[in-house]
Amino acid sequence: MEHIAMPAINFAAIMPEVILSVVAMALLLVNVFVPSKDKGYLGWLSIIGLAVTCWSAVSGWDAPQAGFNGAVLQDNFAIFFKVIFLISAALAILISDKYMAQEECNQGELYPLILFATIGMMLMASGTDMMVIFLGLELLSVCLYVLAGFNRANVKSNEAGLKYFLLGAFSTGFLLYGMALTYGATGSTKLAAIQQHVIANPGVATNPIFVIGMLLIAVGFSFKIAAAPFHMWTPDVYEGAPTPMTAFMSAGPKAAGFAAFLRVIIFAFPMLQSTGTELLWVLAVLTMTVGNIIALSQDNIKRMLAYSSIAHAGYALVGFTAWNREGVAGILFYMLSYAFMNIGAFAVIVLIGKKGEKNCNVSDYAGLAYKRPVLAAIFTVFLFSLAGMPPTAGFIGKFYLFSAAIKSGYTGLAIIGVLNSAASVYYYLRVMVFMYMKDPTEEFDWAGATPSIAVCLFVTVVATLVMGVVPGTILELAQKAVQF
Repeated sequence: MEHIAMPAINFAAIMPEVILSVVAMALLLVNVFVPSKDKGYLGWLSIIGLAVTCWSAVSGWDAPQAGFNGAVLQDNFAIFFKVIFLISAALAILISDKYMAQEECNQGELYPLILFATIGMMLMASGTDMMVIFLGLELLSVCLYVLAGFNRANVKSNEAGLKYFLLGAFSTGFLLYGMALTYGATGSTKLAAIQQHVIANPGVATNPIFVIGMLLIAVGFSFKIAAAPFHMWTPDVYEGAPTPMTAFMSAGPKAAGFAAFLRVIIFAFPMLQSTGTELLWVLAVLTMTVGNIIALSQDNIKRMLAYSSIAHAGYALVGFTAWNREGVAGILFYMLSYAFMNIGAFAVIVLIGKKGEKNCNVSDYAGLAYKRPVLAAIFTVFLFSLAGMPPTAGFIGKFYLFSAAIKSGYTGLAIIGVLNSAASVYYYLRVMVFMYMKDPTEEFDWAGATPSIAVCLFVTVVATLVMGVVPGTILELAQKAVQF
């Protein structure tokens, strides 16, 4: 009788995911058995669950745990990204209550969906097997499809959910087909085994099946991070989705896409360092240039930030192209800083917006500084950070990424990045001009911060400034997270 060996499971490697799964399922039951019109208490319970999960993840720093026969690895790299995901989810929940109550769609399913999406992101960061990464991606994607179309009374939200579902399913097909071809060429879905196979059999790197598989995987991840020319879904989905969900999608899932992309490329396809950097160079330039140029002509502020998000993906790809320790650490730092400044900007948009997604044009912010000076000043901090102006986190993040590119010899790429960043100042300054230099057309009497949004604004503005003034600690942690 043949002996079947049980794989090493080691639940410690997925303990944060287990905790958050229990919290999410408990919230579903609470929502059913504790009927209440006000679902805000579910948001606070979710934040408590996220905090406990964050503690569980951070407690594993410098103590890597591998589980499920090497399919999952909780190392510093995964932990850093998990903190980004958990922070993004918590901030999105904080700004959801007011908006969902205003739009009369504050169903209790919202919060478990955000938590399940976060679990998917965490699996993407921890996965060292393409099947685990794919399962995490699918869990994330299904939740995001629902969240994008969560406001069923809004036609644009329905359209956003449908477009995201159709295009997301299409891109998933590319990704899964690429993984299948890679498996066919190497005989494994584990990233380390793929790398070992390629090293032992150098001819595989020129095998058409293997090359096509790599390209299809790159296309699938490029869609998830909204890199040009795979970005076309972004403006329509960001504009139509409920604003708090737009904030969430622009931060957490984008970071998850980069986490999985980095894992797969660096662990499984290291040969791309010598053969694929030209492709990454083109992808970075195209992404930041297309995002910034189209953002210049946008009047809707959510669409403007959507194209801005595309440009920021291009900046992060500069670190990818650099392919050194500083570049990868720069991506980690930039994803964290981007989560704070972008979700903070969307929190202001939530406060200014009226029912039915009104007051979303740049001109609707005219005179905000006269009627709500504190809110205008906070929004200005976020806009300056998004533009990469000192002393904000956005400036440090871009500086670190461009420095990494120069260190690797990509001076031209760094110059293009700086020029793109300078061009982006125009559309961010345009919002400030309306806030400070135009006569008010509204009283903005409805734009009062609830306790939860006030907490979000305080955390995001402080983090944006602190990471810009004293970034050393976060940069050191990002460097420690890069152990490959």
